[in-house]
Amino acid sequence: MSTTNYSFFGAVEQSFDKAAAFTKWDKGILEQIKQCNSVYQMRFPVKMDDGSIEVIEAYRVQHSQHKSPCKGGIRFSEEVNQDEVMALASLMTYKCAIVNVPFGGAKGGIKINPRNHTAYELEKITRRYTSELVKKNFIGPGIDVPAPDYGTGEREMAWIVDTYASLRPGEIDAAGCVTGKPITQGGVRGRREATGLGVFYGIREVCNMPEVMSKLGLTTGVEGKRVVVQGIGNVGYHTAKFFRENGAKIIAISEHDGAVFNPEGLHEDELIEFRKKTGSIVNFPGATTITNTTDALELDCDILIPAALENVINGDNAPRIKAKIIGEAANGPLTPDADEVFAAKGVLVVPDMFLNAGGVTVSYFEWLKNLSHVRYGRLEKRFTENLNTNILGQMEFLSGKKVKKEHRDIITHGPDEVDLVYSGLEETMITAVNEVMDCWKQNPSIPDMRTAAYVVAINKVATSYVELGIFP
Repeated sequence: MSTTNYSFFGAVEQSFDKAAAFTKWDKGILEQIKQCNSVYQMRFPVKMDDGSIEVIEAYRVQHSQHKSPCKGGIRFSEEVNQDEVMALASLMTYKCAIVNVPFGGAKGGIKINPRNHTAYELEKITRRYTSELVKKNFIGPGIDVPAPDYGTGEREMAWIVDTYASLRPGEIDAAGCVTGKPITQGGVRGRREATGLGVFYGIREVCNMPEVMSKLGLTTGVEGKRVVVQGIGNVGYHTAKFFRENGAKIIAISEHDGAVFNPEGLHEDELIEFRKKTGSIVNFPGATTITNTTDALELDCDILIPAALENVINGDNAPRIKAKIIGEAANGPLTPDADEVFAAKGVLVVPDMFLNAGGVTVSYFEWLKNLSHVRYGRLEKRFTENLNTNILGQMEFLSGKKVKKEHRDIITHGPDEVDLVYSGLEETMITAVNEVMDCWKQNPSIPDMRTAAYVVAINKVATSYVELGIFP
């Protein structure tokens, strides 16, 4: 996979072709969907703190405009290249289609190692990149809306929106040119934990399907399920948190330098605190340390969540994986060889292309917030609280009984922004899982859930193209 001949975009096209065989669409429509519409490769000079000039290589790819605007993150990495950005842009198109978010796919990348630059240098690079996008009309709330990705975060998004607004004076919707911003700059509450929460909602929905769990030899629900999480970064941490809080046992967590195992369950916050003090999760008190971190993937468990690296499960170690369900929280943690092994073994792989779509889903909510210029919950929160208080008061009067304070607070609570974001994300993930599962049931010859997800995406994008009249 790491050879110079390997093409990430080519691998995505192979998965696309595999799924396209299960659709009815004309070859020309399929070819149009598969290709990237626009590829912007740029070079620009930036003066470093020591006075030297560095020429920065960067990209922005718009895969599809069947829906506008395009949407996709910007990553800072020395590994950035055109093939990778094209592949990630195409996956964004399919991801947005599956979770019913009305965006076309896009992706951006700047070929730098952010650790090798000061904050001031990163700011200059980010702002220059933004100005280059503005020049070519490759950014805007109705054109192309970036977001954070590997190596970027709220800080970089704040620089982007400030640069865009300064170059587009008077544009009232300027805040909608990028998502993943700080709350004070138009961001939305719940964005940080969105991907991990989406992973939990997606797996939970699968676990609530009796016929699926029966085939896997598992009971319904997430309660009591033994979960192994690979990676304790933002996504892995929140995934572990939501599973634990809902009754699952996090029996192992692995990191790059080792893993820890406790059959009675781990607490992610305690592990994070230990790592802050020691610099590692290794030798966490009350747990067994596993020196070879990849060995944790092969532990006996019900659910395995790879939430860190690409290609960690391949044709070599897949036969030794004991999990019944694998939820791809990371991008591309399984190779195609591993998919074939798991399909033959009857292991259910819930694919990354929609399972980790919580980030783009909540980015959509942030974009809507920016366009509406009002915080979620501001209009209805007090009305809902007053209404519920009155209803509860009438029930207490008629029954002659008083509701306990803790129950009263729950019943009368009006939704805050984060409540509405969580609710919208839950609805999105439940709907997406059921759409993919229904597609798979209707065509049992589809080999796995990943192919079924591609079929759902292709059908939605192709329908949009036809309805737009592009193919009369």
